[in-house]
Amino acid sequence: MDNLLKVSDMEMKEIWKDSLEIIKLSVSPAIFKTWFIQTFIVSTKEIGERMVIEIGCPTAFAKNTIETRYFGLVQDSINKTTAKKCDLIFLVKENPDKPKNKDETPTPLFGEVSPDKSFLETLSTARIRPHFTFENFAVSSSNQMAHAAALAVSESLGLAYNPLFIWGGVGVGKTHLMVAAGNFALRKNSSLKVLFCTSEEFTNDIVEGIRNKTTQAFRQKYRKLDILLIDDIQFIAGKDTIQEEFFHTFNTVTAAGGQIILTSDKPPGEIAKLEERLKSRFEAGLIVDIAPPDFELRCAITQIKAREKAIPLEMEQVQIIAGNLDSARKIEGLLIKLMTQMNLKKVGITNELIESAIGKGIEVNGRPIKKNPVDVIEAVARYYQIGKRVLLGESRARPIARPRQILMYILRTDLQIPLSEVGRLVGGRDHTTVMHAVNKITQLASSNVQISEDMSKIKLGI
Repeated sequence: MDNLLKVSDMEMKEIWKDSLEIIKLSVSPAIFKTWFIQTFIVSTKEIGERMVIEIGCPTAFAKNTIETRYFGLVQDSINKTTAKKCDLIFLVKENPDKPKNKDETPTPLFGEVSPDKSFLETLSTARIRPHFTFENFAVSSSNQMAHAAALAVSESLGLAYNPLFIWGGVGVGKTHLMVAAGNFALRKNSSLKVLFCTSEEFTNDIVEGIRNKTTQAFRQKYRKLDILLIDDIQFIAGKDTIQEEFFHTFNTVTAAGGQIILTSDKPPGEIAKLEERLKSRFEAGLIVDIAPPDFELRCAITQIKAREKAIPLEMEQVQIIAGNLDSARKIEGLLIKLMTQMNLKKVGITNELIESAIGKGIEVNGRPIKKNPVDVIEAVARYYQIGKRVLLGESRARPIARPRQILMYILRTDLQIPLSEVGRLVGGRDHTTVMHAVNKITQLASSNVQISEDMSKIKLGI
């Protein structure tokens, strides 16, 4: 009865490998690659006549999708493989066998894509930006499902998920990912008819067609496409004529086997004044979100953008930028500012130059933060109800150490005080201790809501 309690790692891998082979027969290659390729068996144990198996999924989104859509399929596959009745428990857990370099942030494959002139013209006709590729898209837990889905769509146009609906906040990479799918598809087959546009441009084309009596030309342009990519689709909501035209365009393209990819700042169900028939069409495909980038992903984005602009950055400089800016757009804007200053002043990149460029725009809730370290120390001590002497002292107890790290983070990132000076202010610590604190709080602020709320309230009280 207890023999399955001692199933070896090798045996668990074999069970799951065989189960995946059965699953692969029942789903499309795109679905298999998107949802199952990163799953694994965490543990197995026997309870009476039944077997309990824990299955690890890379993200909560993947776990919920597999549980909701494919639970029966997974259970049947494992039952066949083990010849037992199995109960499944799905967990969010990273595969320990997944290769991981602890010394580097998650970066993409820096593949050199050097399109020739004719292909650049093809991209230009499709309004596809050459540098928006999968190779230049940094993947982390916040966007890996969207990345996998976009890649699956570009490999199986019209068959994987149609439409693919990507939603998320400003600057999280929705447009890049959508355009990368079009770029990838054109690299495989440059004869495809592909078009990227914003919902505003789609609207303007319809208005122009109605005004100039060229509606038929508009329909020829949009309804004969193999891939239609529309950015910020939420802006057609409330515009009856535009929604009517898009509804028919959507039906014509998909009926002919064409692929549609859409982006929005909200999921379809939350877009006010969007017609129900359009919501129904959008929800029939795959809806996937992209969360704001965490610290590691922002580091990777910084490296990519810096490499594109030939800006040499040390890892500490990458971390300074990633620790202060919360979106890809802000990071790119800062790098453009740095590149301009380097060219004008004929100087190289230094920490001081980066901090100066960041510091000019730092505000808290619309007002500049007070540049007085004493006020910050008092605000942190007051918020956590800790005496200043204890806060700046030697205690390493978590109730003291964490507020101290937050103090160092605010002094460093919001007041732009040099590392060594922060160390001096906080009990005479060295710069490496301050760097560790800044990195730690930067990472926690991306995943721990309480830490993020604490810092916002502290800054309001300064």
